[in-house]
Amino acid sequence: MPSPLDTVIAVPVRNEAERIAACLRAIDAQAGLAPGRLGLVLFLNNCTDGTPLIVADLIASMSIPVRVIEKTYAGAHAGWARRAAMDAGAAWLDEAGAAGTLLTTDADSRVPPDWVAANLAALDAGADAVAGRVELIPEEAALLPPSLPARGKLEDTYDALITEMEARIDPDPSDPWPCHRTTIGASLSVRRAAYEAVGGMPEIPLGEDGAFVAALLERGFRVRHDRAVMVWISARLTGRAPGGVADTIRSRCEEPDALCDARMEAVPRALHRYAWRARLRRLHGQGRLAHDLAWARNLGIPESEARRIAALPRVGEIVAAVDRASPRLAYRPLMPRQLPGQIRFARLILPALRLALRLRRATPALPPVATLPPATADA
Repeated sequence: MPSPLDTVIAVPVRNEAERIAACLRAIDAQAGLAPGRLGLVLFLNNCTDGTPLIVADLIASMSIPVRVIEKTYAGAHAGWARRAAMDAGAAWLDEAGAAGTLLTTDADSRVPPDWVAANLAALDAGADAVAGRVELIPEEAALLPPSLPARGKLEDTYDALITEMEARIDPDPSDPWPCHRTTIGASLSVRRAAYEAVGGMPEIPLGEDGAFVAALLERGFRVRHDRAVMVWISARLTGRAPGGVADTIRSRCEEPDALCDARMEAVPRALHRYAWRARLRRLHGQGRLAHDLAWARNLGIPESEARRIAALPRVGEIVAAVDRASPRLAYRPLMPRQLPGQIRFARLILPALRLALRLRRATPALPPVATLPPATADA
């Protein structure tokens, strides 16, 4: 007897006649799931090509149930479409009487056969949501200028190094190293309860995926950036969402020296940011954040704003608000030509950082010395 439906994949689709078949075949090839658990929502919006006909032909032979929604809306954008798809998935779970899980990917992406199972494994291990990493579809990536994959390799190398620094200096028990920091709509999963608790997918034209994960973290939900979860994404130069992956790839082809992503800061600035985040969490945990504002003075945050931030109910909200408010934590991304030097620097720093943190954990805390004055500034 089939298992009851408790997992729904939601895919926004617009004019994907060339790629939708590969996307649907990959979804239908998911392994390691009991029959009946998985459903698929396709939200076809503003399609003017042959996508609806291709979808109609394909779903008749698919092994999982599929719901197709078609809509035309002049104000359509990426956030609106993804939200509509995921809301429809949540409604389906509600009909099935399941708390359930929502996943989302893109219509021009290809998920591997273990994608759903890997997401569910991470959720079952304690996460409320899972962000997967991405790789370019090999046959499409091979058509790009050689400079672009070379730059991508440098960025991936540096990103892994600073991510390890972050995970060791400001550890998140629900997202331990090894992890990554990719946040992209091509691979997201979330428990339905967490999705609804943050108000669903933000209905914004660009960056809805990052804003969604940020909202989860600020509300204290556990987000796992699992390296075992991966999706292949398109390397095309003309996409459907302005400012999306295709625009990024094209702009880097046209301007090889374009700035790296915001989090690609120089090693000293990255270490400074991670140390401050850890310190803010410690002050919050000690109940000192609102009583000792030395942290705000050190970060250039006015007292009135610091008191507002300190009154926020969750430490995730506090850390995010400080990141936004402090002029001394403004992001200064690297130029591509700076990456090799910063990679060498990070590789020199990391072994010492690992050793220092191991020694700190191994050293028992000393009792307070009565003759010393009490600390007044943990910043």
